[in-house]
Parts: sequence; structure tokens; C-alpha cells
Amino acid sequence: MTAAAPTHPGFAAARQVADALLFEGYVLYPYRASAAKNRLRWQFGVLVPPGWGADSGEHDFQSTQLLMEPRRGATLFVRLRFLHVRRRTVQRLRPGGRFETVPALELEDRVLTPWDEGVEEQVEVAVPAEELAGAGRSLPFDRPAREETEAVHDADGRTVGRLVHRRERVTGLLRLSADPLAGPDAAVRLTARVENTGGLPPGGPAARREDVLPRSLVAAHLLLGLDAGAFLSAADPPEWARAAAAQCENLHTWPVLAGPSGGADVVLSSPIVVEDHPAVAPESPGALYDATEIDEILALRTAALTDEEKRQARGTDARAAAVIDLADSMPPEVLERLHGAVRSLREVTAADRATEADRAAPADRPGTGSGPGVPSAPDTPWWDPAADRDVDPVRDRVLVDGRPVGAGSRVLLRPGPRRTDAQDLFLHGRSARVEAVLHDVDGGVHLAVTVEGDPGTDLRREQGRFWYFQPDEVAPLEDA
Repeated sequence: MTAAAPTHPGFAAARQVADALLFEGYVLYPYRASAAKNRLRWQFGVLVPPGWGADSGEHDFQSTQLLMEPRRGATLFVRLRFLHVRRRTVQRLRPGGRFETVPALELEDRVLTPWDEGVEEQVEVAVPAEELAGAGRSLPFDRPAREETEAVHDADGRTVGRLVHRRERVTGLLRLSADPLAGPDAAVRLTARVENTGGLPPGGPAARREDVLPRSLVAAHLLLGLDAGAFLSAADPPEWARAAAAQCENLHTWPVLAGPSGGADVVLSSPIVVEDHPAVAPESPGALYDATEIDEILALRTAALTDEEKRQARGTDARAAAVIDLADSMPPEVLERLHGAVRSLREVTAADRATEADRAAPADRPGTGSGPGVPSAPDTPWWDPAADRDVDPVRDRVLVDGRPVGAGSRVLLRPGPRRTDAQDLFLHGRSARVEAVLHDVDGGVHLAVTVEGDPGTDLRREQGRFWYFQPDEVAPLEDA
């Protein structure tokens, strides 16, 4: 068993999701090292050296257990992936050829600052499944300490400084074993354990987290593959395997079937819980490295950064610079794809249309459905406010505290905890102007508003993007 083992072909299909997990939260909007949210780095899958962080919530190992059914002669392929922290310092060239460490080095197109970069590491192994019985196999791995320098040039090609990249030594152990299940089936319980076996930095157990990270396995996760046989879903195993699957113990990681839906020969074991066969949205134009990222919002906000903010982001990290370039060069048709996609609606069949036609409209309204806004033609939107004579977002009024409120009314925003998110709370106590009164298909009423004093109000009106509150979340600011 060697680190230069062949790989499973199915790993390529799972790579995009695995990369998203590897770099989740790597650098957050606004993509500058100086931003507060980018000063506490790496929250998922951090395996620290043993003896540190007893009260930190971080661990020195992760353990995956799941069921698999290898056929005779099957080979198990394993790929461990993690980030190795590379600490960057910035130095300016002084007269006489001397380099001096500085907090920042300003160039025409970017501002270079100290930063912790993540270098992708991987350990691969292939082992016959029958050799995993009993004690199984163990594979130690070692990534030595190293230092690299990178010259920094100005726009004229002159050397003005350098970047010094330092990596600490990282060592670990990958343990693989399998135990047969009781019964006539050929299923076995596979255990894959990843351990950090490295030493602590100066300061020992009391060392700061920022000093421990360069000796840690960051965002550690596994790809497992079988060339003959199948894995069983940990979330939805077949009935006969439910009891055995429930006894599997997964610590600090969670295994899911990966690759195209329907396949069962590849598993991704991730520190972030995802569902079987996870996939990156096809509309996503690139990695934005932001937890719970919303591509459209991030792309728009990134494009709106000032030139100085973009210079700082470009100097933070090569991946951050790629995000800035992506937002600046995104064509309108790509941005439009991010505005929304529906994937869960089934195709409307001829039988469905016939059933709908059976719901005859009243005789005095031929050609319409059984209620307001219900179309008769299958290519007509299923509900169109403009075609519903019973509603008019501009003219409608709703009573709030006994006073009619509609388009043009001024209101005080007072969102409550019942259905409010964090962004709404920031608007508590602000005055706003109602732009429309909207009715949903469930009978609910919503007020579309623009916040007074918001410099983006005209743009919001033009694009039809408003804040939405229910009537009990506002108070009138003017007489009826």
C-alpha cells in the first residue's frame, strides 16, 4: 500500500463538491484580509495536534463508519484531502538589497498584506478489500516544513519586495479496517480514521489557535471508492441493513453517496453534513468561498466594491483576486441565470391538463378557471396578478391599526421575532414607504417597501426588489 496508488475514476465526478467543502469559508466577502470575518479562519474539519484544544470543540481525529458490499476481488480506493496552512509575510526591498518585513506593500493593482494561505494536500491509497479484515491497514504520512520566497515586482518590472511563505511540519495517520456483518450477506462495516499525529507549537497545550493551525489538517475529508461493489447510504439504507447502519459511529464527519444520482461506488465523508449525491448548482459561475453563499448577491456586492477595496482583496489571496475578476467580467446573461431556478416542478402531462379542464368554469365566464387568476391555457402562468381583477398592488389598501395603508403610505418598521431574519432586525425602527400591497395564493398580505434614506431606492424600484413585511410588522406614520 503506497501513497502513489491509482485513483478511482468516480472521484472526478465528486471533485467539484469536494472542492466546495475544502474551501468553504476560505475567504469571506468582502474578501479582504483586514475584514473582521476573515481574521478567524477555518471552521470546518480542523484536525489539531493531539494535546491541544480540549475545550475548543476541535479534535485531533475524525472517524468514518459505513456499510459496503464489495464483490470478490474488489479494491478500495481512498483519497484524504486537506489544506496545509502556509503563512505569508510581506517584505519590502530597502536600499542595499536588504529586505524588511512590513505590514503592507502597496502596488498599483493590489495591496499585499500578511495572510494564511491554504495549500491543498492529498494522500491516496488503494488496497484490496479482503485485506482490510481484522486490524486492517495503516498509512502514515508526513508533510515536511518548508520555506519559499516569491519576488514582487512593480508595474515596470522592478523588484520592490518579496513574499515569504512558511509551512510547518504536518504528520498524520490514515487507518482502514473492515468487519463482516452477521448473516448471509457479503456486507461489511468499513472504518476509516484520520489522525493528526504532529507536535504542538511552542506554548504547548496553551498555544494560541493561530499558532496551532499551521500544524493542523484543515478542512479534512475523505473520498472512498469501490471498483467492484457498492456502498450503502448512511441516511437511507435498505431495510435489511437499517439496524447495522444505525450502529455505525461517525465522529466529526459524515459519509454520503457522491457522484451522479443512482451511483453507489463513491462516498464523500465530509465535516459538513450534506445529503446523498450533493451537487453544485449548474448556474454557479465559480467558487465564492462564502458560507451559505448566495451567488447573485455576492456577485453584485463584489462588483460594487470600490477600486481601493478591490486592490486590497486582490492582494489578500489569489483566490480572492479570482473572485474580484469574476465579478468584474461576468456577462449579463450569466448574472441573469443566478436570479433563480426551479428544479422540483414535475412536467405537466396531457392527463393533468384534462383534469384541469374538468374543473369547469362558471357559464358566465367561459374560458377561465374556477377562481381568480386561474388560466385556461397551459402555457399561461399558473397565477398572474395582472390578470386578476380582484387585486391591484398599486391601488389596494390594508388596515393597519385601524388606518388604511397602501402604495405611497409611510410606515414605521417594527419586525418581530416570529418570522424575522437578521437583516430585518437591522431595519427595526426605520421609516419606509409602501410601494405595493401584495396578496399571495394562501390569502396572506405583504407590504413591499423601500427604506427611507436608502441610496439604492431608485435602483430597487427599477428592478422591482423591495423589502417585504406583513401588516402587523409596521405602524402607520401618517393619517389616512
